[in-house]
Amino acid sequence: MRLQDKVVVVTGGASGIGRAIAVLFAREGAKVVIGDVTETPLEGGAPTREVIAQAGGTVRFLRCDVAAWEDVDALVGSAAAEFGRLDVMVNNAAIRGDGKPLLETTEADWDRVMAVNAKGVFFGCKRAVQQFLTQAPVNEVRGRIVNISSQHGMVAAPGKIAYGTGKAAAAYITKQVAVDYAKQGIVCNAVAPGRILTGRPAGAGTDAMEYSTMRTPMPRLGRPMDVAQAALFLASDEATYLTGHNLLVDGGWMAF
Repeated sequence: MRLQDKVVVVTGGASGIGRAIAVLFAREGAKVVIGDVTETPLEGGAPTREVIAQAGGTVRFLRCDVAAWEDVDALVGSAAAEFGRLDVMVNNAAIRGDGKPLLETTEADWDRVMAVNAKGVFFGCKRAVQQFLTQAPVNEVRGRIVNISSQHGMVAAPGKIAYGTGKAAAAYITKQVAVDYAKQGIVCNAVAPGRILTGRPAGAGTDAMEYSTMRTPMPRLGRPMDVAQAALFLASDEATYLTGHNLLVDGGWMAF
């Protein structure tokens, strides 16, 4: 129960990594507020809210497009109004886009991906920090932010210039927020997943899966719960004197 009675907002919590984070955090005692554009999991199965509620957890769902400030404002405001504060903000919502290289990427392609993957993280961090600054510190911390970046914010994502740039922005925002607000007791870190098997239909094809398996030193590819466990550590009071870090969860990919 490492998050006992903590109030947590998870964007993109309906599917994949966000779903695993929401379920694990609830299991660890958190009151979880999920923000997503839909409750339907992309990988199938019961909605995340139902999974958590059936296990006895406290959960709420609000429709939220993270590219819209009004939605993010309402999401965080609702969580704080009902539960009294916000302890952890997980900025997970992201889209892949169509995966095009530079010359094939249109302005509309770029804007669509960056609106979610970069601006969405900016909005989530900004609204969380606004709320944190109204709260008294607990164990020296007013609140924690966990951003979900990617190894492809650190190395090129071949043929996916908008996606990679958006994830690089998430990694940079993490450092900037950490430095700017450390003295106010706000902690901001990120988790950078490698190749994670989320259960949704694979868009890259068999060759990409074979390459990822070959490229990963560990004998399997990642699972959403691998990322969720890392996010749990960064969201918990166990992560002391640690801010501005981008934690790789990639099976050794970036070390190879």
